[in-house]
Amino acid sequence: MSSFSTLFKKPKPVIGCIHLKALPGAPLYEGKMGSIIEQALSECELLQAQGMEGLIIENFGDKPFYPGRLGAETIAAFTAVGKEIMRQAKIPVGINALRNDAVGALSIATAIEANFIRVNVHMHAVVCDQGIITGQAYETLRFKNKLNSSVQIWADVNVKHAVPLANIDLVQETEDMCQRGLVDAVIVSGNATGKATSLDDLKTVKKASSVPVVIGSGMSLDNIEMLMPYTDGFIVGSYFKKDAIATNELDSQRIKDFMAAVRQHR
Repeated sequence: MSSFSTLFKKPKPVIGCIHLKALPGAPLYEGKMGSIIEQALSECELLQAQGMEGLIIENFGDKPFYPGRLGAETIAAFTAVGKEIMRQAKIPVGINALRNDAVGALSIATAIEANFIRVNVHMHAVVCDQGIITGQAYETLRFKNKLNSSVQIWADVNVKHAVPLANIDLVQETEDMCQRGLVDAVIVSGNATGKATSLDDLKTVKKASSVPVVIGSGMSLDNIEMLMPYTDGFIVGSYFKKDAIATNELDSQRIKDFMAAVRQHR
């Protein structure tokens, strides 16, 4: 099983998001799987051409999101798209099955031989727009063992678009995630998609974590230099889009400028 440090060729890797259009079963699905695959492959090609060091695929268009298990139709479509991306990708690939289907994400990632998954609520419980979501670490880790899977589990602390159901401090949450949740990396982000990660939160998590810490939202040219010393990697989605709006198309110049800044500061 590879570790975070051996998975990526360079330190502090930049992981670009591939935001899928709505998949079958979702309210906004347009009835054309071919166009979903075409867009995903186009984004994969562009991100790799600009020097991306990892990719993460999300069913971003499937709003409103299921709080837990995805439907069979979604898992099947996600797997089909993911397999096509894996054929084209020359860098590590992750899966995020929104809002919080860790078992589904593990199933997809293991089937297509992806490298890691992102779990938004791995432990504890949060209140969000899907209601109350409870972490299923006990199930996720046992399911991974059942599959004999080498897929890494990256999990959020103080996850975006949510608030903790109970009052737990960030240090305790991070320590629990590492020691009891057995994660391979911890993700810290701002309070919403595209919102900057707090420097204080990042420092706190980095100090408390025994595994690599990845920034999960809000990276920009304005904060790379400030945040770089306290992170082991970046997941970037919104900033790579035109006008930094998550639903817009990728902007190659924004990606190019960001990657140049990363190379300058790391």
